[in-house]
Amino acid sequence: MTRSGREYLEGLRDGREIWLDGERIKDVTTHPAFRATAASFAGLHDLAHDSPHTPVLVQGGVHRAYAVPRSYEDLVARRKAYKVWAEASYGFLGRTPDYMASGAAGFAAAPEVFTTDCFDGAEHALAYHRRLAEGSLHAAFTITDPAAERVQVVEDRADGIVVRGAKTIGTGAVFADEILVGAIEPLAPEDTERALSFSVRVDTPGLKLISRTSYERRARSVFDQPLSARYDENDALLVCDDVFVPWERVLTYRDVAATAAMWWQTPAYLNFVHQSATRFWTKLEFLTGLAILIARSNGTDELPPVTQAIGRLLGAVAQAKAFVLAAEASWEPVDGGRGGVRPGQEISFAQRIMAGELYPRAVQDIKLLAGGAIVQTPASGRDLLHPELGPLVRQYFRTPGHPAEDRLKLLKLAWDALGSEFAGRHEQYERFYQGAPHVYLTMQTWAGAADDCERLAQACLDGYDLGTTR
Repeated sequence: MTRSGREYLEGLRDGREIWLDGERIKDVTTHPAFRATAASFAGLHDLAHDSPHTPVLVQGGVHRAYAVPRSYEDLVARRKAYKVWAEASYGFLGRTPDYMASGAAGFAAAPEVFTTDCFDGAEHALAYHRRLAEGSLHAAFTITDPAAERVQVVEDRADGIVVRGAKTIGTGAVFADEILVGAIEPLAPEDTERALSFSVRVDTPGLKLISRTSYERRARSVFDQPLSARYDENDALLVCDDVFVPWERVLTYRDVAATAAMWWQTPAYLNFVHQSATRFWTKLEFLTGLAILIARSNGTDELPPVTQAIGRLLGAVAQAKAFVLAAEASWEPVDGGRGGVRPGQEISFAQRIMAGELYPRAVQDIKLLAGGAIVQTPASGRDLLHPELGPLVRQYFRTPGHPAEDRLKLLKLAWDALGSEFAGRHEQYERFYQGAPHVYLTMQTWAGAADDCERLAQACLDGYDLGTTR
């Protein structure tokens, strides 16, 4: 049985060391910088635990993302579960628990990757998968290195290791039960001290999370900032101050090849893309729906340039959907089928290129449709309730068929999605969500069908010469 939202929130009250603006946060479930987003994550757990969506979300008592897919039909079922949770936050919660759940299932599909000459982490990877699945745990990861003082081993002990250093961009980490610490960026062959991966509870002594600015805390109300007030998943710097990690929680150890292979030679990374591509598709659906509502509110929805712009956005939605469906349809066996199946690599890698380039264009197109209306709105919904200002606001902000309150509600939602600091973070997030362009574009050159493309062009060249006649 999966955890309820209440049980999830209780699990966050564990004495974890979270810092924001020089303040140590005692309880993320009640603090104004985190409580609404924690409640949003709790709502996802409730959808799985006991709701009409439970049959879609849960298989065999655990979230469907934990199941190792054995067929194309299993990939489709997993995507349908991803879609339910993505729609619950309109695509703005990126690192929902199904993200790392899918990664853990990828580890479990190919545990032999964790067995090396110097360390055998296969059973530990399987245990990690079981622990998350059976406990219905919310896991996050930190796999990006800062410029200096990166996480590394400082002491070996009979019962485990001691690590020191930092990792950056722990998205959703303050709301997680466990954090997987690893390295996805290339390491030098001699860099064995940093070539490790392990998972720790967030309340582990010596572990600190230093939060970025909380957009939730800055939100004046749900009416004024409906997205940032509820779906600010946060990003944090993870600091390990001589953190002890038991051996059973270590997945790779002093092995550069294995520390990279756990992402690329298991289905873990492709599983991540499957989840994130489904969320991205959902987010574009939401933004396109927002554009349609704005055009109607402005009374411009029947103008040819506007209908063309909407058509372009709807085409982008179909494109995002097509990548998800194509990745599923081009599924590939894992370890000759012994590890089940994974989404197609070529299409999955190409989705990263599409998403990073398409999202900023979509946001720009919708801003053009919205015009200046999203800039000139009252500072707060309280103006509508003011005895003197209220009548003026209701008179001058209405449009035919759209009362002022409805119109302002729409415009404030649009600004939060398109122009606020929260929106700026999301645009940058979608650009780099699955790595830097110089990395994924290079990877596409060997993951894509370059040989087939070259062969077809060469076949044309080989089909004629100087002596060929018409």
